[in-house]
Amino acid sequence: MADGTILFAYDGSDQAKASIRAAAHQLRPGRDAIVLTVYQPVAALPFLGPANVTPDLEAAVERDARRVAGEGAELARSAGFDATPLAENGTPVWRSIVDSANEHGASIVVMGSHGRTGVGLVLMGSVASAVARHAQVPVLIVHPPSEGT
Repeated sequence: MADGTILFAYDGSDQAKASIRAAAHQLRPGRDAIVLTVYQPVAALPFLGPANVTPDLEAAVERDARRVAGEGAELARSAGFDATPLAENGTPVWRSIVDSANEHGASIVVMGSHGRTGVGLVLMGSVASAVARHAQVPVLIVHPPSEGT
């Protein structure tokens, strides 16, 4: 398990980038890694709805997700991992991450936390918390730095 595949849940955010850098300090370099970007079906977004979704819009979202995963894989490779990008369409996002970890035999999931608290946490939820609760492997969650540190 200590040498198994790492699954990076990557959305292109500063926190996601920080999680890859933190993993390079915590985990053995040279390991296989999958950099997963999960995108949701555009029709599932409450402000768009199915009537406003075109095949071009769906394709653009998928292309962007693949680009983000590719950028994350480049970052992971520069940090010493043998990384492969992967973009998947799924909802909820946490379930897609957990399912992908299972499907790819990941030995750990690494992800950043956006640090939501209060109303933001209640309204948006926490993908990191849900992954940690449901994953069958360890989850390394990298939190944003505290203000003043």
